[in-house]
Amino acid sequence: MVRQYLGGSTRSIYLVLACLSLSLHLLLAFFCLSVLQTACVLPTSSSSSSSSSSSSIPRTDTHRHQSIPPTSLAASSSQKLPTICQNEEHHKLNAMLHHKERESLSDATDRERKLTGDRKVIQRVKGRSKLEELFEHPLYNLPRPELQEDDWLLRVKTHGDAIEEESEEEEKEDGIASDSQWQSASQEEGYDKVTWTSNVETHPPWLRFHLGISRWELYNRKDPNLAPLTHYLATQPILGAVQKTGGTQLKLLISFPNYGQALLKPMKQSRDAETDVNLFYFSDFERHNAEISAFHLDRLLGFNRIPPVVGRLINITTEIREITTDRQLSRTFFTSPVGNVCFYGQCEYYCSTENPVCGRPHALEVSLAAMLPDITLAPRRSWRSPWRRSYSRTKMAKWEEDPAYCDTVKQTPPYNHGTRLVDLIDMAILDFLMSNMDRHHYETFEKFGNATFLLHLDNGRAFGRHSRDEPSILAPLQQCCRIRRSTLLRLRLLSLPGFRLSDVMQESLAEDPLADVAPLLSELHLSALDRRLATVLQAVQTCQDHHNDVIYNDIEGYDKAYDQQPN
Repeated sequence: MVRQYLGGSTRSIYLVLACLSLSLHLLLAFFCLSVLQTACVLPTSSSSSSSSSSSSIPRTDTHRHQSIPPTSLAASSSQKLPTICQNEEHHKLNAMLHHKERESLSDATDRERKLTGDRKVIQRVKGRSKLEELFEHPLYNLPRPELQEDDWLLRVKTHGDAIEEESEEEEKEDGIASDSQWQSASQEEGYDKVTWTSNVETHPPWLRFHLGISRWELYNRKDPNLAPLTHYLATQPILGAVQKTGGTQLKLLISFPNYGQALLKPMKQSRDAETDVNLFYFSDFERHNAEISAFHLDRLLGFNRIPPVVGRLINITTEIREITTDRQLSRTFFTSPVGNVCFYGQCEYYCSTENPVCGRPHALEVSLAAMLPDITLAPRRSWRSPWRRSYSRTKMAKWEEDPAYCDTVKQTPPYNHGTRLVDLIDMAILDFLMSNMDRHHYETFEKFGNATFLLHLDNGRAFGRHSRDEPSILAPLQQCCRIRRSTLLRLRLLSLPGFRLSDVMQESLAEDPLADVAPLLSELHLSALDRRLATVLQAVQTCQDHHNDVIYNDIEGYDKAYDQQPN
């Protein structure tokens, strides 16, 4: 009976344990179900926060797969049951992220266009860009008097002229070395074989540029040789590089296989670096992008008085160090602590190990300017500018202290007749627009006497500041109250929305090879051009309010309607 009682108790215990086990399993099942639902929901909130951040910061596809937080990745690896659910949710999130990314990238691109000045969408007017429309305007196609023989700087000798100028010395040289021997020696040095004739089509671009210089301008904007010339400067192999003597900063003379040469100015600081406000104008570095931009601005103003300049990316080792024959230059090369190849050359200032020119590690941005004809063929005269600065930290120039200074200048040759005074004011307007305070001299070709244009050379210290304008640069205009009619009309045209100076300047600069690396001028510099242009027009208006003979009419018969001030 006792055994029967014990057997019944054992069965009761087993039954209780079975019920308890079942209850525990049910509780465990409910717990797992809740965990499963939680695992499917958690990544959604974390991913959505990632999605919201990706909408404000555009990312590439390679980064999008890293947008899931590490905590959710750890949860998915530790729990195998929610893996399928998480993967499905992840795919959905990826699709949503991809869609939002495209929208955010589009928005970011629009914002960037506004910030960087990418106006390609609005530059088109009737199927043509603003720059094309500008150069089609009548003000850029004014009729000019037909050029006479004496109006050309250089001319190709005719066969008869060559016979008349033969001398015994030339005959001796012909006897020493025949034409074929000279060509052979040239080819050994890496130069091209000379096949030039009196036919202009056989001339290299640099020679055609020299032969195209006239009494009134360095080049004709419509000259078909302009594009080959800039292309040649940007692509020709470099055969030689020596330092150019003179000047306060480093410059190199570059030689090409077709006997052409170019003036090289290297990049010494970033394009966006603004000149320290505490520096004097004569303490600033020269900028390679300033030389390039000055050429484009001079062309947009219709002056055509700066030799063509292009930007180029060169190898500082193979295109300078290894080919230079300048021993003084070669001794200044060194390798910086971070492995960049550097050099500093020899000059009056800024040529030291503290102010080197460095590649990255070999690549270097430079400006290359077409050289003018040799002074033995086309002598030039250097003129001291009447509005030259004192280049002193304490002294002031006479024009800075005497408001009536221009009255004296007007009575002094060559400013007392002809166009020399308005030529100088043209140059002052150009310098003010690009904030160039370093205009102490200018040059002209001696052949043309005083009846010719001024050469706008050496613009490396321009475009140093965009946040501040220097009104003293406009002193020639403000003190003399005289301006060319053609210059004034072009300035007014460039102030109109359809031909805005900053827009056409940006479009013109985009044609330079270095524009593929980065914009040659920042948006702040472009905006400064528009601001300064308004200042120039206001200065002219002030002059007209007080004087009657402000306009020098150099375009007789042109439509008077264009003289009206734009709204």
